[in-house]
Amino acid sequence: MGKLTTHVLDTALGRPAEGLEIELFRVSGNTHEKIGSFTTNADGRVSAPLLEGKAFKTGTYELVFHAGPYLDRVLPCLANPKFLDQIPLRFGISDDSHYHVPLLLSPYSYSTYRGS
Repeated sequence: MGKLTTHVLDTALGRPAEGLEIELFRVSGNTHEKIGSFTTNADGRVSAPLLEGKAFKTGTYELVFHAGPYLDRVLPCLANPKFLDQIPLRFGISDDSHYHVPLLLSPYSYSTYRGS
C-alpha cells in the first residue's frame, strides 16, 4: 500500500526541525482541498503517514511548510520580514508506492527530493 511521509532537517543548525507546522492539500486545477495539518516531532518527522490506505490516491498534492514561525523560534535574530516564510511544494503521486518528500531548510534556502 502506498503512503506519503515527510520530515524537515534544519541544515543551518544541523538538527531536525522540531515543531514545524505542515499543511497538506489535494490540488485540482485552481482548487486546493485541505487534507490535514501536521507538526514535526523531535526527530523532524510527522509521527504517522500524511496519507495512507484509502486516502492515498494518485493526483497532484501540495505540502506547505510553515518555516517562518519555526525560524522565529530557533533563530530570533533574523531580520523581518524573513526571506522564507511559507514554502509550498507541489508534486504528483502517480502510483501506489511510498512517497517521501523531505525538506532541507535554512533561513535563506531549501531543497527537497523524493526520498525513500
